[in-house]
Amino acid sequence: MGYKKLTKPVSRLNLNQQIEIIESGYEYLLAYAAQGKETDQAGSTISEVRTTLKNMADTTILLIDEHEQKPMSFSWVIIDDAKKAYAAIELVLAQKDISSEMIDNLNASIHLRALLTDLFLVSEAN
Repeated sequence: MGYKKLTKPVSRLNLNQQIEIIESGYEYLLAYAAQGKETDQAGSTISEVRTTLKNMADTTILLIDEHEQKPMSFSWVIIDDAKKAYAAIELVLAQKDISSEMIDNLNASIHLRALLTDLFLVSEAN
């Protein structure tokens, strides 16, 4: 399974910044899921949920790129979980409408939670 390489320069984020983006995004998605929305479309602007998901997707790409260069044996776990989380996020982003139920299912997916737990583990090990 492939993933999109970032096409524009993005500053590298340290581990704590990566955790913050994924964790705060996950928490935002929990709140969004509880709202019972049928769609994220409120006008012609990009919705906050889409912006949050895009930031999370970009961070997963950074994680994959960074960990492909690291010799740490746990890196392959992070890469695998980041690719799976990325694929789930991209599936949601590809939808015309993003409902609370869809986000609830994304949140229930083990992939985002596994990636976040991987990052917490690495943070504690450093």
